[in-house]
Amino acid sequence: MNVTVFGLGYVGCVTAACLARNGHHVSGIDISADKVSMINARRSPIVEPGLSELIAQVVDCGRLRATTDAADALRHAQVVLICVGTPSLPHGRPDLDALERVGREIGSAIGDGPDPVAVVLRSTVLPGTTERVLLPALRDACGSSRVRVAVNPEFMREGSAISDFDHPPMVLVGSDDPAAAALVRSLYVGISAPFVQASLRSAELAKFAANAFHGLKVCFANEIADLAAALGADGGEVMKIFQIDRKLNVSAAYLRPGFAFGGSCIPKDLRALVWAARANDLDVPLLSSVLPSNDGQIQAAIEHVLSLRKRRIGVVGLAFKPDTDDLRESPVVTLVEALIGKGCDIRVLDTNVNVTRLTGANRRYIEGEIPHIASLLCERVEEVTEHAEVLVVGSSTSDAAAALAAARPGCVVIDLTRGAISSGRLASAREEKACVEAAS
Repeated sequence: MNVTVFGLGYVGCVTAACLARNGHHVSGIDISADKVSMINARRSPIVEPGLSELIAQVVDCGRLRATTDAADALRHAQVVLICVGTPSLPHGRPDLDALERVGREIGSAIGDGPDPVAVVLRSTVLPGTTERVLLPALRDACGSSRVRVAVNPEFMREGSAISDFDHPPMVLVGSDDPAAAALVRSLYVGISAPFVQASLRSAELAKFAANAFHGLKVCFANEIADLAAALGADGGEVMKIFQIDRKLNVSAAYLRPGFAFGGSCIPKDLRALVWAARANDLDVPLLSSVLPSNDGQIQAAIEHVLSLRKRRIGVVGLAFKPDTDDLRESPVVTLVEALIGKGCDIRVLDTNVNVTRLTGANRRYIEGEIPHIASLLCERVEEVTEHAEVLVVGSSTSDAAAALAAARPGCVVIDLTRGAISSGRLASAREEKACVEAAS
């Protein structure tokens, strides 16, 4: 395939060389004459293990060339990859001037061609950038029928970029155009990784989510190590133990959007860690921010319900998570208490929470701390759905599925599980994986 790569910086250089090695004919374009000259002279303009040798190989066999002439580079292009920089401006806003300029150049160059061209954004941009910046720039010059647009974020690390290109965690394509997605997929034939197709905005945000989590992990490990040193433990040993748990710690567990966390363990242990840090004059801003962030989710839900200005509220799921009767530090209990305080008329359904069956700490908690909520518990779904002007789904249980199915017409549903319940039934793991298929 004939591929043009705009921007011969870190991402563009590695991408161009690897695609050329894999059999594509690649034209690289950059405004820097020095970069162009270096590549044509068989040298890498960046320091990256193995890249100079790879560039020399693909230049010698005629599958990679570089130029400063956009029209020349785009003359026979079937796919155009945009890899220009999006550096930070003051206050963190990305500088999109290069992206907009390149969009206009591409649109002008392909405007008179006979066939549509796939324009693929590989630069890291915030959600909405493709629609708000790139598409208008392209279409102002060539019209909407001349381009197919997709987003294809890279997941390469400096120092291991060639290996990461060959063995990525996934090939991610964001596009509403099946033809564009198919063209991008064909670029990566032979790459052994899951092929994931998503919406434009989800694909744009996915790279930010990944990098934010990487930074989060570094800070987490460092704060735990600081605490370990202050408390006489070995931080390296602690984190090695932590990594052994691939069921909960290093896994997909807890990485599904939903409502706030609660229960008898996580909040208590976070408070203990933050207290220990303060007692030892340690600043742990990451760990200190977790509980306030969690409280913010609860407060946002309270404000959402109150903003509807309806008094009769039904709540489904009172325990802190499904399949338990534990109400200690349940975020839904906090929500219900706040709504009661604002004068709402509440009915609650959670068939796991039955006062007559509760024993031990759970019974003492509900009788001693929240007896007023115990009196609001209903035994039948209809008691809640017939009462409710607003139905709040607090957890993904069979109770919630039944309540959604029985909800009255006109009832406002607030799903705090963020889609774990769908169309009155529990979402399944098969549905979550529907957009992921093995790469051919």
